[in-house]
Amino acid sequence: MRSTDVAELFGLAALWGASFLLMRMGAAEFGPVALAAIRVTGAALLLVPLLAWRGHLRALRQHWRPILVVGLTNTALPFLCFSYAALSITAGMSSIFNAASPLFGALIARLWLGDRLTPARIAGLAIGFGGVLGMSWTNGSFRTGGSGWAVLACLVATLSYGFSPNYTKRRLQGAAPLAIAAGSQVAATLMLIVPAILWWPAQNPTAADWLSAAVLAFVCTGFAYILYFRLIANVGPSNAIAVTFLIPAFAVVWGWMFLGERVTLAMIVGCTVILLGTALATGLLKPTVHAPATSG
Repeated sequence: MRSTDVAELFGLAALWGASFLLMRMGAAEFGPVALAAIRVTGAALLLVPLLAWRGHLRALRQHWRPILVVGLTNTALPFLCFSYAALSITAGMSSIFNAASPLFGALIARLWLGDRLTPARIAGLAIGFGGVLGMSWTNGSFRTGGSGWAVLACLVATLSYGFSPNYTKRRLQGAAPLAIAAGSQVAATLMLIVPAILWWPAQNPTAADWLSAAVLAFVCTGFAYILYFRLIANVGPSNAIAVTFLIPAFAVVWGWMFLGERVTLAMIVGCTVILLGTALATGLLKPTVHAPATSG
């Protein structure tokens, strides 16, 4: 990759890592539903005019049914789940669970699309899900004051993220990626607008809260999608997926810098195991098997 591509990759990871920080900051003030609605509405306001400028609005009409499904599974549901989780667990921990999304994606691809799994990829799934189980077991208490429901919400979000690319591959082949991204934000807005009105916070958030929500919507979601598709065009999807491995590092750093969140040894170990499993399961890490030497 060129140096500019590497810089954009790190920039995207920084933005998506910051989204966990901003959800942590805004979830209590807006509530999970309203915050998720603001996020998708702002992203839609940024992406739809760009889609129109590129002349791809027709794709929304052609593929509106599957785009609605993607809007639910890749946007509305995971954004809502992570916003809910932000009420009780750290930004860094949420991002570590998020890193398991490709694991669910690889497993669903095998079960639904019949993708072939090599022994290394099977081992990766076992290692990665072992890390997820360990993180969930350590942090998933359902007692009063526990974070069990937040951990469960993260797992629902990652499962949903894992389903979405497989569904997109099956139902939206040939559709412009920007049309899918913009359409999914519009669909999620339509899904969340009424619940957001019903669960709007009784006390209006401050100007600083609104600024954080705007950054989450326009920069960490709308602009980040633009950057992501630019990366895919320049370096290919297999290289762009490397952003998954950088997001937790940025989320942990942002949480530590701005909220004083602690980084525990269990988080580091869990994150390492999940990322190792993800690298193997997605084929990003391919162990080299050397044939035994023979004497002649």
